[in-house]
Amino acid sequence: MNGRLEYRFDPKLVETPSYVIDEGLLKDNLEVLASVRERAGCKVLLALKCFAMHAVFPLLAKKLDGICASSPHEARLGREEFGREVHTFAAGYSEADIRDLCETSDHIVFNSFAQLDRFRPLVRELAEAAGRDIELALRINPEHSEGATPIYDPCSPGSRLGIRRAQFDADNLDGITGLHWHNLCEQDADCLERTIEAVERNFADVLPRMKYVNFGGGHHITWPGYDVELLVSLITRFKEKWNVEVYLEPGEAVALNAGYLVAEVLDVVQADMPVAIMDSAVPCHMPDVIEMPYRPHIVGSGEANEKAWTCRIGGPSCLAGDVAGEYSFDQPARTGDRLVFTDMAIYSMVKTNTFNGIQLPSIYLFRPDSNEIPLVRSFGYEDFKNRLS
Repeated sequence: MNGRLEYRFDPKLVETPSYVIDEGLLKDNLEVLASVRERAGCKVLLALKCFAMHAVFPLLAKKLDGICASSPHEARLGREEFGREVHTFAAGYSEADIRDLCETSDHIVFNSFAQLDRFRPLVRELAEAAGRDIELALRINPEHSEGATPIYDPCSPGSRLGIRRAQFDADNLDGITGLHWHNLCEQDADCLERTIEAVERNFADVLPRMKYVNFGGGHHITWPGYDVELLVSLITRFKEKWNVEVYLEPGEAVALNAGYLVAEVLDVVQADMPVAIMDSAVPCHMPDVIEMPYRPHIVGSGEANEKAWTCRIGGPSCLAGDVAGEYSFDQPARTGDRLVFTDMAIYSMVKTNTFNGIQLPSIYLFRPDSNEIPLVRSFGYEDFKNRLS
């Protein structure tokens, strides 16, 4: 079953717009990650910034070691619903953030020595008062880019993320047990290999003083053809060379190709080409299509002019750029047709918004073993209204 190209539920059984998560495809991804975890002897965290559907956390928690958060709210969600390790990193914290995080996080990662110096005493005080063990870590900038899209490259020139070697104070590591970096985005293990070389070159004097190192996310581990053998080898060698524990924190790899966005055609209008208007708004329900940008796949479609009928697919909002792309189909689209967009679990669900008061998609969980498709959550007017006043 290739979730990138096909689906196995009946799209007529769900409201539109809606996200549908295929539990079986999630399990397939988890088996791959569990194999890496076991063979390499590493720990794997779920990046909530990518996928935070807590209805499936009990399933994920069976195979993963915990979550990584980017805010107090994500950390709280991880503590309450995932129930395993909670790691938190943010580019900057307020005192209120730290007070919240000391109730939920096991590891707090700082982006600068100034923040570390400011909050290290407070973390120790709060951890001792609560009888908790909170480990501190630092995010480093390997100063090695592998990403092709600048907006997703934490090592791009001028990046605010991670401490560069020139600013790294190796004499100020009291209480620091870990290092963290992140510089990949949907990439293979060869990119990690070159990144490790850069880290070892720049931080060889620091690595032996650490208990663990977090390789961050962006590892496309569950993508067909990903070099899992190289990944396992890199982790194993790094652990042995530096005597540290290794963490990975993939988000995409956990739910890659396991989710769909189902929309309905509302109308077909004529512009320079036919334009199918659907009930899903691109800026609201799949904003990465505009941010990245990229063209999402629709099951049964082809590239423009590949099949008999070509059209542009757009949404109902007032944004002129509310367009998913140009597609071709065997037959012209008609009002009432269902469109099934693939790979919509990752980043799409967490980035939904109510621009124009557009309805948030419902959420369904498809269980292939029983062919059930229960509704997990639906949204209405109150969800829109209560965000604004």
